[in-house]
Amino acid sequence: MSPGEAGAFVASHHRAVLITRRSGGGLQTSPVLVGWTTRRRWSSRPGRAPTRRATCDATRRSCVLSDVFFGPWIRVEGAAQVVSLPAAMAGLVDDYRGISGEHPDWDDYRRAMQDQQRVLVRVSIDAAGPAHAR
Repeated sequence: MSPGEAGAFVASHHRAVLITRRSGGGLQTSPVLVGWTTRRRWSSRPGRAPTRRATCDATRRSCVLSDVFFGPWIRVEGAAQVVSLPAAMAGLVDDYRGISGEHPDWDDYRRAMQDQQRVLVRVSIDAAGPAHAR
């Protein structure tokens, strides 16, 4: 599966399980909602494990799922970049729109992102497969 095909799948399927490596070598899994522009993206907080691990091991692996449990899915991996506020705000807004549509109060949303010190984790798609995206 090409990165472009994987990007098209991620653009319409937002549920994923992120897989990161713990400092001791074990695996950590985290459910995330992913958005897509030119990279996979999700929001997090600075102290959260997926954000901390992006600075130690930039490779991110995830399984992107459809709404149907035994439906289409793909595995994607690529290099992560953590973007902090204020630079992250436009991407956070874009992701919300792409996943949930229009927010009833964008000023309130932006305030919440500031209060929670949200960051945007952007991940390229360097490899994808197997092709279970029907």
